[in-house]
Amino acid sequence: MPGFLSWISGLFDRKQPARPATEARLLNPSAEMPANETSDISPELAEDLENHLFCWLLDAGPSSLQADLSPYEDVLEELYLRLTSNKMEELPRQPMSLPMLMRALSDESTDRQHLTDIILGDPSLTDQLLQIANSPYFRTSEHSIESVDQAVFVLGVDGIRNVISAALMRPMMAARNSREALFGQRVWRWGLTCARAAELIARIQGEDTSAHFMMGLLPSLAYITIQRELQRICRARTSAGDPDPALVRHALARYQWTTCQLLANEWNLPPKYHANLLAAERPAPRQKHTPLTDGMIIGTREVLRHANQRNLAEDQLPKVVCLSPEQIDTVRKALQTMLKKGGRSTVRS
Repeated sequence: MPGFLSWISGLFDRKQPARPATEARLLNPSAEMPANETSDISPELAEDLENHLFCWLLDAGPSSLQADLSPYEDVLEELYLRLTSNKMEELPRQPMSLPMLMRALSDESTDRQHLTDIILGDPSLTDQLLQIANSPYFRTSEHSIESVDQAVFVLGVDGIRNVISAALMRPMMAARNSREALFGQRVWRWGLTCARAAELIARIQGEDTSAHFMMGLLPSLAYITIQRELQRICRARTSAGDPDPALVRHALARYQWTTCQLLANEWNLPPKYHANLLAAERPAPRQKHTPLTDGMIIGTREVLRHANQRNLAEDQLPKVVCLSPEQIDTVRKALQTMLKKGGRSTVRS
């Protein structure tokens, strides 16, 4: 994909100084006029929401996330070099069955049996898919799903697409040790919530729901990828231990969308994924919001609300998304139901 690689090369060749950690990079609403509002969207509110998210994900107070990073200059330089040279050791490789699944799911003539056969051809995917399908986030009834064929039948093609996306990514995000457990659990819950929000908004706007669900999961996978890469770099230096929360926060803010693009490239995802990720990272002035942009904002707000963390007040939400009050209410209610069902449960890794 020469165009994408040229874009990445140009991005780093400019060698712009790293943005300060306080600058919002995940949630980037454009300056489009909000629905039913008379004032422009407030980027400051989105920045506040992102800061609240980092405090929760990293289990740290605001002051600790603004600590001096000068002792970690060599670590940040090493991370930069690994990103620019495509030598990220923790970047997840393309799941084995992903190409076949994407072809099958994009082909309207694909029947249930063919899709079932592809999934069954990957034993690890089969196990993960049944766990995900029976998790509170996806379960549609009190009856357990016992087989892949049953999952495809019960959830339908659209539903199984999202379960497949989650089943492919979940093993990559499962905690490797106790130190990573809390961060991994929270990132996974946040990712699922943002993915569902993007899917719901895409449905409202008549766009590809499954593509937006997968794109909504990519930032959470990027977060854990960056965190693990930093850990690897720090442990290779005898003078450094586990990465400081301020270092992790800075790296996530600086490189989250770049890592999403690297993942999309590594997995050979269609060009529309790259285009939507770039639109979410760098919205043009007065650019129409995408389902991904608004989904990340509403998903972040609702997962923080469910966790009893600081977030946006209800009357502030219309100032950072471009949805009508009725649409916002529809998406929020669906997310609240999902989070309530999910509770504190986790999917076995």
